[in-house]
Amino acid sequence: MSFILSELKEKVMVITLNRADKFNSFNREMALQLQDALDEAEANENVRAIVLTGIGKAFCAGQDLSEAIDPNGPGIAKIVSEHYNPIILKIRKIEKPIIAAVNGVAAGAGANIALACDIVTATNSASFIQAFSKIGLIPDSGGTFFLPRLIGFQRATALMMTGDKVMALEALQMGMIYKVFADDTFMQDVLAFANNLSNMPTKGLGLTKRLLNESVYNTHEKQLVSEGLVQVEAANTYDYSEGVNAFLEKRKPEFKGN
Repeated sequence: MSFILSELKEKVMVITLNRADKFNSFNREMALQLQDALDEAEANENVRAIVLTGIGKAFCAGQDLSEAIDPNGPGIAKIVSEHYNPIILKIRKIEKPIIAAVNGVAAGAGANIALACDIVTATNSASFIQAFSKIGLIPDSGGTFFLPRLIGFQRATALMMTGDKVMALEALQMGMIYKVFADDTFMQDVLAFANNLSNMPTKGLGLTKRLLNESVYNTHEKQLVSEGLVQVEAANTYDYSEGVNAFLEKRKPEFKGN
């Protein structure tokens, strides 16, 4: 059985977590399949945006705990280093917009995988839970990195220590996510949003993502240097020429993503 479904819709690759009977919780096979799906979406030149979502009632309930405690299973060290860390690194490395479409509960590693994406959208009924403290673990999958930067140190600490549930509208208000859509039109709205991004200058968007990644560890001065170098790279793309010409000719640009 494939625990990950991939479908190309125009220029958007929709990657769906497909383990509904377990609320899309991860086992080893599912984690490795997601890594493969992300690699394929990165390599496919026809893909200019990626949507990550879940099937059924949940986005992702995190780790399948039956695997985590199985004496014959991979063990926590491998689960973190071989399952989740590569997923987070791939999400941040791929120079294409990645939109998390949180269709239900996102708990534990599931929540933090969503927050690692470039843009997070959610249904009105979706929720986010830093569930780790409930079982004596610490937030992994980049949670201690991304969440404080999104909502501030104080709120992130509280959510990680209490494991309180945050509903989508509250997550929107605190800056954890970007958009909330109605449940009954959710995927339609997400795809419209993703299609818009897929028609934009993909190379420029990817370079923007690269700079945002670098800004985390760069000084202000180094970031200015990086911006200058990457701006030259952007200025050498087809889409830059097309954008400028379309502006001067007062027409809609037709970007090719390169």
